[in-house]
Amino acid sequence: MAAGRATGAPEKLHWSSLLSTLRKSIRGLWGLFAGGAYLAVQGHWAVVVGLAILFAFVSVAAAVLRWTRFTFAITDDQVRIDSGIVSRTHRSIPFDRIQDVDITQGPVARLLGVARVKFETGGGAAGTDDGVLDAIALDRAETLRSLIRSRGAEIPASFDELPVEVAPIYSMSLQRLFLAGMFNFSLALFAFLFGATQTMGDAVGFDPFNRRFWQGLLATGSPIAAFLLAHQVAAAVAGLLILGLAGLATGVIRTVLRDFGFRVDRTETGLRRRRGLLTRTDVTLPVARVQAAVIATGPVRDRFGWRALSLQNLARDEGEKNGHLLAPLASDPEVDRILTELGWRDQSSDAQWRPVSACYVWLHLILLTPLFLIAVFQAFFFPLFGLIGCGFIAGAALTRFLAWRRTRYALDGDRLLVRTGWWRRRSAILPLSKVQSIDLTENVISRWFGTASLQFGVAGGAPFGIHGLPALGRETARNLRDKLLAGER
Repeated sequence: MAAGRATGAPEKLHWSSLLSTLRKSIRGLWGLFAGGAYLAVQGHWAVVVGLAILFAFVSVAAAVLRWTRFTFAITDDQVRIDSGIVSRTHRSIPFDRIQDVDITQGPVARLLGVARVKFETGGGAAGTDDGVLDAIALDRAETLRSLIRSRGAEIPASFDELPVEVAPIYSMSLQRLFLAGMFNFSLALFAFLFGATQTMGDAVGFDPFNRRFWQGLLATGSPIAAFLLAHQVAAAVAGLLILGLAGLATGVIRTVLRDFGFRVDRTETGLRRRRGLLTRTDVTLPVARVQAAVIATGPVRDRFGWRALSLQNLARDEGEKNGHLLAPLASDPEVDRILTELGWRDQSSDAQWRPVSACYVWLHLILLTPLFLIAVFQAFFFPLFGLIGCGFIAGAALTRFLAWRRTRYALDGDRLLVRTGWWRRRSAILPLSKVQSIDLTENVISRWFGTASLQFGVAGGAPFGIHGLPALGRETARNLRDKLLAGER
């Protein structure tokens, strides 16, 4: 406990937490901004200014009131958080229930010397935080983390102490960071522009996704519109190239911002991951609480031997669907090294891989048949749309077939190995001791084909806490379930 601070004395957050509250308020008011832009174009500036003043006053008053009513206290054995304006919430988090303490610093927080502290207990509902202190002094945050780890059940005080000379077990160079960004192709920028023009295009008079916009531009005799009309094929090709470059640039930028300085170190009882350019995150994962490993790749990445490794922990990682990302772009030897640091065997094994039933494909084809018939019928009246529809359906059927060829499972000693997917390839390593539940699922169609699906529940919270095997023979599924429940290998 810091000098001069009494044990259990209530403390307030840093005043910069007001900025976080205001940002959340603004984020949920895009509709109001669109309405304000429309009123401004119509010339109702008095209404716009009045609404802006009213919104600013209410938002600032509510933020200040929440800040004054939010306090936290550190006692000898727990963290207590009191919050709420009208309805008060008093949350107590015992030290021995805290599985992890994450410290995050955004660019503003770095300038102000504060940090966001998140307590992970694994007991919160999906999408909710177990306990968060939005902004406290950085030295106070580090002291608090050391205190909790020194008194926690499995997290010693020296958990995150790492000599500088020790090399990380995994890190990303700038070259690999850019390569990972290229694999993370994203059209998020395009989607944002499309959404913005659909929301405010009419108000600002700019909506390139609307045919009337180009017709109006042509009517004005614009040379740009005339050029695009005269060179439609070239304009379409240039548009696709620009779209592709925008997707690559967006993927690289997002990856660099998220994973810059990515580093994983081995500590006394677990792994410590640090990453981020503008927002730095510092997350620790006790080895004893890792529930499963997910190795992801795709057709292109697999061709070059690249993988992404995530670990499922009892605590959740914000923004990640498959647990804590430990290696965004890694070779097989690098993945094996991390698994070895966990005390697990590497990926290579002599396990006998078994396929799932071909009904995995047939069930999908049955569901696609009505859509295919509609597309064929449409081709007689609208050939282009009909052919496009048939192409999409054929592509979906082919993807399903390729996924079936890769979907395999194997019992490898004390672990279950599951491979699924073709475009998004996943290999899950499930220690049998960590599998908490096994659900056998059948429906009307699967009963007709004599198949069933198995779902293996692993602690970590939905959606990444469940792994499945589709379309196994009914007897095979039941025998596998009974075998695993009985602890046989």
